[in-house]
Amino acid sequence: MTAPTLVYDDDCGFCTWWAEYFDRRTDIRIVGFADLTDDLRERLPADYEDCAHLVTDDGVYSCGASIEQAFVRADLAAPADEVVAFLRQFDDYQRLRERSYRWVANRRDTWGKFVSRTPPARRQSDDS
Repeated sequence: MTAPTLVYDDDCGFCTWWAEYFDRRTDIRIVGFADLTDDLRERLPADYEDCAHLVTDDGVYSCGASIEQAFVRADLAAPADEVVAFLRQFDDYQRLRERSYRWVANRRDTWGKFVSRTPPARRQSDDS
């Protein structure tokens, strides 16, 4: 089995902060949009740049579901899988999860004032 892979917008400081957060706390492999292989890109939806994705052997989780699955795999929230299983019993949970994801994603510039990391592409250009 290959490690799950989080695909994210590596041109976004807020997104980079979260990717590095999950990189430190999970066995998830982190890949930015700029570093996608052809094989990985083929597994993603056509509009993959609209949100983050978690690619596993079993499928692809996109947008809010990708972050949910990353949290389930993070070491800080051991009972997260139980909480997610409980929440999935409610019809409105998926809609709320995706709306919440989109609300945060649409305000990345604002959130990035509080938590942000220099995106990998910018780090490389700064080193040149």
